[in-house]
Amino acid sequence: MAHAPNNTPSNSRADFYDRIGQHSMTPLWEVMRGLVTPEPTSPCVAALWRYEDIRPYIMEAGGLITAKEAERRVLVLENPGMRGQSRITRSLYAGMQLILPGEVAPSHRHTQTALRFVIEGSGAYTAVNGEKTLMQPGDFVITPQWGWHDHGNDSADPMVWLDGLDIPIVQLLDAGFAEHFEADEQPLTRPEGDSLARYGSGLLPVDQARGAVSSPVFNYPYTRTREALETMRQSQEWDPCHGLKMKYVNPVTGDYAMPTMATFMQLLPKGFQGADYRSTDGMVYVCVEGAGETVINGETFAWGPRDTFVVPSWARHSHKVLRGDTVLFSFSDRVVQQKLGLWREARN
Repeated sequence: MAHAPNNTPSNSRADFYDRIGQHSMTPLWEVMRGLVTPEPTSPCVAALWRYEDIRPYIMEAGGLITAKEAERRVLVLENPGMRGQSRITRSLYAGMQLILPGEVAPSHRHTQTALRFVIEGSGAYTAVNGEKTLMQPGDFVITPQWGWHDHGNDSADPMVWLDGLDIPIVQLLDAGFAEHFEADEQPLTRPEGDSLARYGSGLLPVDQARGAVSSPVFNYPYTRTREALETMRQSQEWDPCHGLKMKYVNPVTGDYAMPTMATFMQLLPKGFQGADYRSTDGMVYVCVEGAGETVINGETFAWGPRDTFVVPSWARHSHKVLRGDTVLFSFSDRVVQQKLGLWREARN
């Protein structure tokens, strides 16, 4: 007697999946759990880059390739959970750039927005859209999307800064463009300090339009930021999770300084023990002053000046100060999430 065909549900479904697969289709019910999750899931993991450990490699790179040959001599900080993707979080890129004395990183522009946070050295410069600014440790510098920019070092010492870019966001949207300038350095058309004088002193030109999406102030000096924090601490209005945390803003619009990356500076007083906190934006931190530790999902990361660490999306974490007053710079994709109505936080 002939056996009846095995038409069990599992076999019928497998046959169906195979046939629709030939037409580049797949059943949603088989993948929905991975697409629509109860809470954020991310390949990003908590990680720490101690500057004393990575600095020798940054300097060694200076002997292997010139700034001009490399175009940008940068060691990318790759999240251990996403090796090979040039990402520090799912949506952001970060790397350490080195400019040696006498070097110039050639002028170019791209649709990606960039930030520079100065880690080591004093007196190197960046030129953005015809204006040059000297950079000091702790300065936060903006390169707006599609803005010509080059870097140089006229000082006697190496200069290192953290680059942060929205490269993964631009990749997601397939919106990346780039061009090289005809010379290594762009012509300067405005005096040094022009943008800060026009837009950073509580004044605006009388005929100022709303302006571009990035702040017209492209260097936020650390000396001014630190002074502001010190003045505001007198009110002692400490947040239990963040201490005294301020965001960098576009003085023309009052919005974040950049359209895709939110940037912050926070002061944690001596003896501070923060409460647990989590938010949907994965956060990249740099310690500017002091020393402390951050517990991220139960794992402790101890950090000090010039160290970089990352807190993944929706990871429960808390900061603790171990030595003196502590200052942390940070950036994330919060500005994008808030504009899309996606950002959440929890204090628990």
